[in-house]
Amino acid sequence: MLSTAHRTNVVLDENIVQEALKLSQIKTKRALIDTALKEFIANHKKPNIMDLLGMGSIDKDYDYKALRGRDHLPKLK
Repeated sequence: MLSTAHRTNVVLDENIVQEALKLSQIKTKRALIDTALKEFIANHKKPNIMDLLGMGSIDKDYDYKALRGRDHLPKLK
């Protein structure tokens, strides 16, 4: 995919920018915004868990609480 640069001016909340820079350890605002946009796109391309219901991936009768106990484990001799 060819990358094309597009210059734009935006007003950013400096507190949010500084917190994001600190948490991410990214050095520049440009890299931070590029990373944020890429993560936004990747996150929105993931399937919604509720959309998977009925597709065979999730059994609506699956009881995850039943597996929390030790009753389902094989007995040791």
